[in-house]
Amino acid sequence: MNGRHAFRSLLKICVPAVFLILASCATLPYQRMEVYRIKDLHRVTPLGEPQFEFGCTNKVIASIGWVLGLPSKILLLNFKMDSHRISPETVNALAKYLAFNRLTDVKVRIDQYAPGREFSRLTRNENVAWPWRYTIGIISWLGYAILPGRLLGGDNYNPYSDTISIYSDVKAVTIHEGGHAKDFAGQKLRGTYAASYMLPVFTLYAEGRASSDAISYLAANGSAEDEEEGYKMLYPAYGTYVGSSVGAESNLISPFYYAGVVTGHIIGHVKASHVEEDRKWRPAADVKALVPSGLISGNPGCNDP
Repeated sequence: MNGRHAFRSLLKICVPAVFLILASCATLPYQRMEVYRIKDLHRVTPLGEPQFEFGCTNKVIASIGWVLGLPSKILLLNFKMDSHRISPETVNALAKYLAFNRLTDVKVRIDQYAPGREFSRLTRNENVAWPWRYTIGIISWLGYAILPGRLLGGDNYNPYSDTISIYSDVKAVTIHEGGHAKDFAGQKLRGTYAASYMLPVFTLYAEGRASSDAISYLAANGSAEDEEEGYKMLYPAYGTYVGSSVGAESNLISPFYYAGVVTGHIIGHVKASHVEEDRKWRPAADVKALVPSGLISGNPGCNDP
């Protein structure tokens, strides 16, 4: 190995590690989404329609989905990833986050497969310019319809329909997806912003913003356990994006992909180990999370088409 190749290899490892340290850092006091920053021009969710919708329980589908979700469970060391069984506590954590940030129009689908309703939201979402909606937006909808997350998992936010889809019973992960919704709500050119996500460098930027907001929110309004979970989950999750952006090979065979995950776990666990001590010296939060009406206390029923 010559000197130049060794330097490039070292750079590929060190730069993502530094990026990982700098991204997803908690900032206090936490900044809520102010009304004047929300760039909604057209409401997508009809008045009277519930913001949260739930998939009907199907033990066979849920069991298959749980098995198919094993890679994410192993990578993130948490068997609640892609569990397809989401507790009321996790749903309520996301509901409080969205209410606190005044994100009342974003739709949340809890382990639900609703391609027809998603297509309707796509066509109604005039906050994204129609050339983006009917090109990349249609492609994203086809992916949702053909590769259902109810089986394959993969918590995500779709900016073209302004929808959060949740399959994991992890508060930090769900609030991270809420962080994406908050990020997009403040963008005037949402379609352009969404299309830029295809660029690896921009992916790191957008994922870092969502993770930073989620951890900051948990630090200000969550318990110590919630904040620790944020570091332990979102750092290695961010590491998957860092590793993917560095290696040219498929993620399954790229050493950089796994190096990013391992680095994320190490840094995340170190950060989590300091939470209790940090909270002793941390100033009290100036604001408290708003409690929306209609929080889930038991089985909410389902809203499948």
